Amino acid sequence: MTQNFYKELAAILPENRIRTDEPMKQHTTFRTGGLADYFVMPETKEELRGIVALLKSARRPYYIVGNGSNLLISDTGYRGTIIQIYKEMSKITVNGNEIRAQAGALLSKIAGKALETGLTGFEFAAGIPGTLGGACVMNAGAYGGEMKDVLSEVLVLTPEGEFVTLSAEELDFGYRTSVIAKKGYIVLEASVILSKGVEKEIRERMEELRRKRVSKQPLEYPSAGSTFKRPKGYFAGKLIEDAGLRGFRIGGAQVSEKHCGFVINREDATSAEILELMKQVSVRVEEKFGVTLEPEVKRLGEF
Repeated sequence: MTQNFYKELAAILPENRIRTDEPMKQHTTFRTGGLADYFVMPETKEELRGIVALLKSARRPYYIVGNGSNLLISDTGYRGTIIQIYKEMSKITVNGNEIRAQAGALLSKIAGKALETGLTGFEFAAGIPGTLGGACVMNAGAYGGEMKDVLSEVLVLTPEGEFVTLSAEELDFGYRTSVIAKKGYIVLEASVILSKGVEKEIRERMEELRRKRVSKQPLEYPSAGSTFKRPKGYFAGKLIEDAGLRGFRIGGAQVSEKHCGFVINREDATSAEILELMKQVSVRVEEKFGVTLEPEVKRLGEF
């Protein structure tokens, strides 16, 4: 049965882009996680559609990842197929004030291309450690900017196996959500519309934001960025700090001493330790302030 499934995968994409028992700690920014049964890297939207169709017909579980920047995978791994949309689908093209990129393109690379071509409006995303696909799904944002401010259209694969282009109006963006997330669409590529700017000013703004990140965020340790969503009327990091949890640690997992909104892999943490730390932080904050912290980090596998 397993051999047949592998052969069916190999009929869709080359074997050098199919892996078995793949260590997921190599593919998440937390640097934790066990083995995935299958790990595939499509290069085209047709390959992706074929893989998803095969998995659905075989009734096998699957999960889409980019560069794993917002993901906590169980130490026991994932009993299914990880579909990685990353380096193999990361082409970026510029036409006038429009940048079109495949879902696997890193936001930092798109920001670099915008700088190179004198386009402004994407500086906010330069330091977000994720891919365009993930950013579209969750309406990623930073420093006052969000994806909804710049996206003009997104090409998706629907659960029915159709390629559909969604306009900005159809994306139904909210705080860290979109119609893409709600309907289970898979992002293939997207277009952002920017404005003509002055290269020197764009570079200075990007450098200013980079300095802010370096000074305020624990970039020297593996993490998934902001661990919790921003509660209405509050800041998660401030609540965690005021609860006396700066530097709070379970095993190798720690609340960052630099920025309490980040849980970091301080020293060979396991996913279980990270999750337990997140739970205890949530409990303490709720007990002290009556505010529920909702994780921004997605979990995958059995915990």
